[in-house]
Amino acid sequence: MEVRLAKSFGFCFGVKRAIKIAEKSQDGITLGELIHNQKEIDRLKQGYGVRLAKGIDEISPKDHVIVRTHGIPKNELTKLETMGVKISDATCPYVTKPQKIVEQMSAEGYQVVIFGDIAHPEVKSVMSYAQNEAWVVKNLEELQKYKIPKKTALVSQTTKQTQKFYELAQYLLSHSYETRIFNTICNATFQNQDSAKELAKEVDVMVVVGGLTSSNTKQLFEIAKRHCPDSYLIEDESGLDLKWFEGKKICGITAGASTPDWIIQKVKQKIQEI
Repeated sequence: MEVRLAKSFGFCFGVKRAIKIAEKSQDGITLGELIHNQKEIDRLKQGYGVRLAKGIDEISPKDHVIVRTHGIPKNELTKLETMGVKISDATCPYVTKPQKIVEQMSAEGYQVVIFGDIAHPEVKSVMSYAQNEAWVVKNLEELQKYKIPKKTALVSQTTKQTQKFYELAQYLLSHSYETRIFNTICNATFQNQDSAKELAKEVDVMVVVGGLTSSNTKQLFEIAKRHCPDSYLIEDESGLDLKWFEGKKICGITAGASTPDWIIQKVKQKIQEI
């Protein structure tokens, strides 16, 4: 079987940066999961002593705290600072950007609209910077339920699909007097999604590798499935099923931004052995 890798896949800049920070921390503790990939989190724990705290109540003043790539709510960051703990901020710069935009736009009287999943840690972090209540919407249908005010500002969760973001932007432009649009979807997401789309059109079966709770990995899987019905989402090589490849000639592989290369290579190797 021929195996093709997407032109762009795997670790993004923000994740690479966060992992380097964690590896240098020497027994650091992350507030929430550093990235959405359990296998990589386990590697950091076993090899570098990086621990996980689910809440601030699990952190003591002597700890070295690593702020996860998705960021944390503003009030939690303030509390850590008052505790006097050592802080290494691994928040992805692409997440810091919408935090600042939301803070500024809400201060200037704009109704902030965030395209994203309200339960996602990145969105919780970004919305915490709003000085008034931000609207978090997953799609155009949810936005249409609101009465649109004169001044609106739109940002996006960094891993969302661009086409859906444009739909929201167009709706706000036609329903408000003034709309500020900030395309905060990161470049790596653009590239990975476009590459997954192109590869899915060329193959008989598509394998998407990444954490099952990873938003950007789910987006890749959705895109792959749209263009290649025989698409599957797995965390590592143990999730592969021989039946998927019966009668197939070309297999495509892509991976989420939190998926380390060593997992991708194991998946590729196992598929090549079929």
